[in-house]
Amino acid sequence: MNYLKTGILLVVLTMLLVWIGGMIGGQQGMVTAFIFALLMNFGVYFFSDKIVLAMYRAQEIAEAKMPELYAIVRELTSEANIPMPKLYMVPQNAPNAFATGRNPKHAVVCVTSGIMDILSRDELKGVLAHELAHVKNRDTLIMTITASVAGAIMMIANMARWAAIFGTGGRDRNRGNSNLIGLLIVSILAPLAAMIIQLAISRTREYAADNRGARFAHSPYGLANALKKLDESTRYRSLNASPQTAHMFIVNPLRGEGVMNLFSTHPPIKERVRRLEGMSI
Repeated sequence: MNYLKTGILLVVLTMLLVWIGGMIGGQQGMVTAFIFALLMNFGVYFFSDKIVLAMYRAQEIAEAKMPELYAIVRELTSEANIPMPKLYMVPQNAPNAFATGRNPKHAVVCVTSGIMDILSRDELKGVLAHELAHVKNRDTLIMTITASVAGAIMMIANMARWAAIFGTGGRDRNRGNSNLIGLLIVSILAPLAAMIIQLAISRTREYAADNRGARFAHSPYGLANALKKLDESTRYRSLNASPQTAHMFIVNPLRGEGVMNLFSTHPPIKERVRRLEGMSI
C-alpha cells in the first residue's frame, strides 16, 4: 500500500510539472516540460549521490579507523540481504545521518562525526538500520527524484508568474487578461501542491524505513532512543544543510517551530517514537 501511494503521488507530481509547462507554452510547453523531467531524472539517477557527497564534503571511512561501524553495518546488511554499502562521514558536529545512491548495489550510508559522540551502540545500530531500510526500499532514488521534480515545478512556476505579470504567457492569447490571471493563480498554487505531495511521499517513506529498520535491528528501542537524542541535539547543534537535501537526513536538520513544523519533510519525532515503541517484533 505504501508503494502504491508513493507511485501515485510521483505520477501526480510529474503530471503537475507537465501541466504547468502547458500553461506557459501550450502543447510545446508540455512536451518541453516532459522532456526536461526525463533529462533531469536521468541526471539524478546517475549523479545525485556524487553531488550530495561533494556538497557536504563527505569522506569515505577506512575500515581500520572505525571497525565497529563496519561490523554493525555488515550485521545489518546480512539481515537485510543487501550488498555492503560504502560508508562516508560528514565533518560536522551536529549528529545526523543519511543514505544515498541509485540502488542497493551503488548505495552510500553517511554519518556526521557528531553522531558518533552521542549514541550508544544499540542506538547507532538503530540509525544505521533505518538508513539501510531506505536503501532496501529504494527510497534514496525515489526521494531524490521527488525533490528534483518538485524543485523544477517551483522554478517553472516562478517563470509562469513573471510571464503573467508581463503578459507573455498562456496558450490562447485571444483570451486576454483572464488567461493571464489563470496563469498567475497556477504559478502560486502549483508550488504549494508540489510541496504537499513531496511532504506526503517523504513522510510515508520515513515511517516505512522506521518500521523496516527496527525489524532489521530486531528491536525498535535503539532507533526510538536515537531519535529522541538526535531531536534534542538539533536544538543546539546546527547542521549546515541545504533545504533541497533536508529530506535525506534521518531527522530534519532544519529546525522549525510552530506552524513551520507542518511543512517539514519529516514526520513529528514524537509520533515516530510512539509508533516504534508500540511495535511488536
